[in-house]
Amino acid sequence: MSENTPEQIKQRYETREHFLSVNVNPYKNNLAPTHFSQQIIDEFDKFDREELSEHEYKCSVAGRVMMLRSFGKSAFLKLRDKDGEIQIFIEKKSISEEQFATFKKIQVGDIVYGSGFLFRTKTNHLTVHVTDFSLLTKSLRPLPEKFHGLKDVETRYRQRYIDLVMNPEVKKTFEMRSKITTELRSFLIDRQYLEVETPMLHSIQGGTIAKPFKTHHNTLDMPLFLRIAPELYLKRLVVGGMDRVFEINRCFRNEGISVKHNPEFTLLEFYQAYATYEDLIPLTQEMIQHVCDKVLGRRNVVYQGTEINFDGDWAVLTVEDAIMKYTDFPSKDTLRERESIMKYGTSKKLPMNPKSSTGDLMMVIFDELVEEHLIEPTFITHHPVDVSPLARKSETDPFVVDRFELYIYGREIANAFSELNDPVDQKERFEKQMEEKLKGNDEACDMDEDYIRALEYGLPPTAGEGIGIDRLVMLFTDSASIRDVILFPLLKAEH
Repeated sequence: MSENTPEQIKQRYETREHFLSVNVNPYKNNLAPTHFSQQIIDEFDKFDREELSEHEYKCSVAGRVMMLRSFGKSAFLKLRDKDGEIQIFIEKKSISEEQFATFKKIQVGDIVYGSGFLFRTKTNHLTVHVTDFSLLTKSLRPLPEKFHGLKDVETRYRQRYIDLVMNPEVKKTFEMRSKITTELRSFLIDRQYLEVETPMLHSIQGGTIAKPFKTHHNTLDMPLFLRIAPELYLKRLVVGGMDRVFEINRCFRNEGISVKHNPEFTLLEFYQAYATYEDLIPLTQEMIQHVCDKVLGRRNVVYQGTEINFDGDWAVLTVEDAIMKYTDFPSKDTLRERESIMKYGTSKKLPMNPKSSTGDLMMVIFDELVEEHLIEPTFITHHPVDVSPLARKSETDPFVVDRFELYIYGREIANAFSELNDPVDQKERFEKQMEEKLKGNDEACDMDEDYIRALEYGLPPTAGEGIGIDRLVMLFTDSASIRDVILFPLLKAEH
């Protein structure tokens, strides 16, 4: 222990040594509660003081000491367990001398066990009168007195363990996240989708347009990439006859960090043979409404002060119709003319790269000027082929692909395609991506020869979709930042 160690921590280490010196194990391991706090409330809160006194209902509890009020020979302690908080009462005459001596050394933050009977205090508080007491874990660091507010936000993310202790609402966020994931999984399984697992280490960069993380396998002496999407592996499975598959997967993209982006995130991806992207529009709406019903019990949320209604049928707009609706672009007739797009974008001071394709430039206008208006759930369809290297071209309009993105609160929540299953067309698009890579685009895909080979065997007509679980959880929990819904978000190293 260094000279800079805070005095409170030094004292707690001394208390640990004291326990060891009197043969009290400060990290006991053979006691478990019979009841958690919510169970006690559910089972016994209906009884009044007389009924509890008459029956002496027995129970044992365990948890972290969050509050301690001592009166010399007796004390009230508030314990926090996985469900909430429960009060226990300790008095010298009800436990052994050794146990009382242990209790006298207990501090806020310690984890303790108490067994006894239930009673109500003078203020009618349901409480466990302890007749058997043990220290389970000695806390060597004091809990912070205050642990909330913007000034502590990075500490909260970095020390999520203490964030969960001090801010019960944070735990509720992650409980809801778990329920959301469970209901998404349940919805798909009920519709005969099979859950699978695909590689997280890829030998080439592919699956979508994004910058990857690179690594190296020593034994095989080969470069590898952390996956940016599981798409190409999942479609290989459809080639193999697994007509409905899904994966809830971790993806990694070596890109910026913002309130909407974390380099490590969770995607739900699913694929269905003999379906089109149009079939996935009602399926996606039904899926998210199912989650609303099961997790929230309602179909509206208030996100950052804005009410969002998930009920009914959601709006469907093409990229071009959305641009015409939400901007003052002069004419839809010139929306595919490169010169017209460049002129308009430049006049709006948008980041218009003269080397970019017409479709890319169109999407700059969409991203910069349209997205923010898409508050209510809206399906945006018919994206330019230039920005969709894995999607099927429209049979009626070769400028666009059969695709939609779902936007809610101005954020992309889902992305779906009618999948490209022509191996010749797919190879040509990979080749264009390789040309982009040679020009310095580090987000462009590599050529995936094995995937082309799979397509040559035959991918049935297939629709596929990815849903960002983190962003969906943000909406359902009214979380302003993606870091609020990821237990351990990526942060700069501590100094």
